[in-house]
This record gives sequence, C-alpha cells and structure tokens, in this order.
Amino acid sequence: MSWVEELARPDIVALAPYEHAAWRPELERLHANELPWRPPGDPTLAGLNRYPEPQPRELVERLASLYEVAPDSLLVTRGSDDGIDLLVRAFCRAGGDAILVCPPTFGMYAVTAAIQGATVVNVPLRAESGFALDEVALLARCTKAVKLVFLCSPNSPTGNLMSEESVLRIARQLKGRALLVVDEAYIEFAGAASMALRVKELPQLAALRTLSKAHGLAGARCGSVIATPEVIALLRKVISPYAVAQLTVECALEFLATSNLATLSARVAVIQSERERLTRKIGKAASVAKVWPSAANFLLVEFIHADAAQEALGRVGAAGLLIRDVRRQLGLERALRISIGTPEQNDRLLEALR
Repeated sequence: MSWVEELARPDIVALAPYEHAAWRPELERLHANELPWRPPGDPTLAGLNRYPEPQPRELVERLASLYEVAPDSLLVTRGSDDGIDLLVRAFCRAGGDAILVCPPTFGMYAVTAAIQGATVVNVPLRAESGFALDEVALLARCTKAVKLVFLCSPNSPTGNLMSEESVLRIARQLKGRALLVVDEAYIEFAGAASMALRVKELPQLAALRTLSKAHGLAGARCGSVIATPEVIALLRKVISPYAVAQLTVECALEFLATSNLATLSARVAVIQSERERLTRKIGKAASVAKVWPSAANFLLVEFIHADAAQEALGRVGAAGLLIRDVRRQLGLERALRISIGTPEQNDRLLEALR
C-alpha cells in the first residue's frame, strides 16, 4: 500500500468512480442524453447543449505549462475553494480525522473541515515575528489524526509570504505523516517562486493555484490542485463528473493566450507599485496604528478606531469603498483588510483617511 493510500480515506481509495459518458469528439454524440440543438444565442465553440470534457485536456495542458508542472500532476477545479473541499473529502473521515491550520488565515479551510465533520487543529502564526510560522508547535501538534496541513502563502488576511525554507523544512518532516497544502492564490503579486515547482521532489507537498486574483478571472471560477499524480488520481474519484463549465474552459483558454499574459504582468506591476505607495501613505495617517508588510494585492491595516475608519471609507458620495472587516480573526481585533484598487480608487482611500 502506498503512502497516499495509507493517508487517504479507505473508502475513497476503494471507491469505483462514476463512469461519465465517453469522450470521443470525432464521433457524433448520441450517448449522453443531450439535446441535439444549441440553445438560442449560445456563444460557445463547443455548444452548451453538450456536456464539457470532464478534465479538459487543452486547459489542463495550458495550465500545466503556465505553472511549469506535468499535466498528470494538475487537476482543474472550480476555483481554489473547490480544491480545498476535494482534498478534505478525500483525506478526512468524519469524526476521526483532522486538518491543521495557522490562524489568522483563510477561513474556508476550517469551514470545509466542519462541513465534512473533521476536527480543526489551530497553530497560531507568530504576530510578533510578522505572522511567521511556528514550526516547532506545528510539528508537535501534527498528530496521527491530522491528514492535511494548510498553509496560505502569501497569507490572507495578513499578506505575508511564508519563508520558503520554513515551508520546505515542514514538508520534509511531514513525509509519510500528512499532506502539506500550500495555498498560493496571491503568489503572482509576491514575485516569488511557486511551491508547485517542488512537488516532484517532495510528493508530500501540494499547491493550490487560481486564475481568480492576478489573472482577473474571479467570475470564471477556475483553479488548480497541483500534486503528485497519485493524489490527483484520488481527487478525480471525488470531483463531479463535469465540474468545469464549458464557458469557463473557453474563457480561461482565451485569457491565457500569450498576448493576455503580457497584460497580466503589467497589471501586477501596477498593483505592486500601488501597494508600496499605499503602505507608505496609509502609515502616516493619524487614524492608523500599523500597516503590516504585504506580498499580496491587499494590506492588513490596524486602526486606532476601526469602526470610524470603516464608516469613513464606506460613505456613499465620498470614498464609497467597501473594505473587509477581519476583527473577528485571532489577534486582529482592530484590523481591516484593504484590497489594492486602481490609482484613482486608492487616491479616494487616502483622502478619506486624511
């Protein structure tokens, strides 16, 4: 039995996956109970009256090329949230298994575990060290019940990039014990190498990527799980037969064209520049206690009076900006999270804080 089979839910390992309709595009389709005519106004190339390819080969290959991984190490999902859900369902038995998270962090890890009936083990980040990982505590609390360890890098809502050396040390220590999942939704804004590049040498490591953030395709819902082929094969047993909509497939392929990737780089550069400008100027506002350094497309800001700041920024007719209240998260009692907007939006933000 392989380490993946030992770690995963036994019932999922033994599961015979649903047999979707055969994918034979060279033949005319009379095997999937589809309507033979397109609906009026159908804008797609393939036709919305047809089920999409279960894991669209062209999109898998395009994403694998983008992330510099092998196609058999990538699963296309409905955004990163879908990837999180698939991992928890595949590895965690209700009432017995657990995930480990490092708060304050992205809330969907704990929500997905709760829905599955898995326990959540919390190992807080060290705020006094810039929200760094507590490696010793993490490894100490990673018991046999813990099947998945989720790290977000850059972390939401704190914005900091986890130390690559720290992540790799943890991954090596977890060999045969748990799967380390690094959520890299914001990695393009950090200018750092992806952990996906290390999956081949460290099969106990997995990475989550998405087109929602830097690529500007949040509405398309297209993400990826990158892991060893055995983990990907396991997740394919759990994912819905036609999980990725045809509209998403064609949209993603269009926007992943080389010409659009050049636009992506330019926009990421603007976000990075505006992030630095806002960090400097927000920090000078009398209402601000601290601006945390960020490698993402947002800033975590600690206010003297967070309620007043939120009200001022959200005032219609003035700034008119909706920002994220994160004060319920561990250690962030006075903090708000502010996404980096256009230069004009950022000017309004600064004016409202003044």
